[in-house]
Amino acid sequence: MEQDKVNKLSDAGKNVWDEDAPTSSKKVKQEYKESFGQRWEKVRPTKMIVFWFLVATIIVTIIVGFAWGGWVTGGTAQNMVNDAVVQRLAAVCVGQFNQDLQKDQKLTELQGISFYQRDDYVKEQGWATLPGEEGPDSKVADECTKLIVQSGQ
Repeated sequence: MEQDKVNKLSDAGKNVWDEDAPTSSKKVKQEYKESFGQRWEKVRPTKMIVFWFLVATIIVTIIVGFAWGGWVTGGTAQNMVNDAVVQRLAAVCVGQFNQDLQKDQKLTELQGISFYQRDDYVKEQGWATLPGEEGPDSKVADECTKLIVQSGQ
């Protein structure tokens, strides 16, 4: 039995683990593990940590706002407004087309013209010239052409 006893020595020659030693003479220090809340209470953030936390918060807010929050830049908002105005004015152009007495004949002519010349045809007919304006608007003529051709098919 004597040979089965195990002694393990550390590098300094101290007894780290010894089966021979009585358990009552060993002083075992029980390690106390602090909870997360206790460790959190001891944390004292520095100015640098607070600064970088604020920077990260700002960046995340911007990303979330533009990706999912519906935020847009000023240029994008202006383009959206312009597109909405063109859509509304194109409806007026279609209304002027519908009031034309020869609209069936002109629709056939419009469909026979190449795609790139159709808006010029709408401008020549005066449908894209809105009341109170001196001349036709090309964006309105282009959108009006699309609406007229879609309604004719």
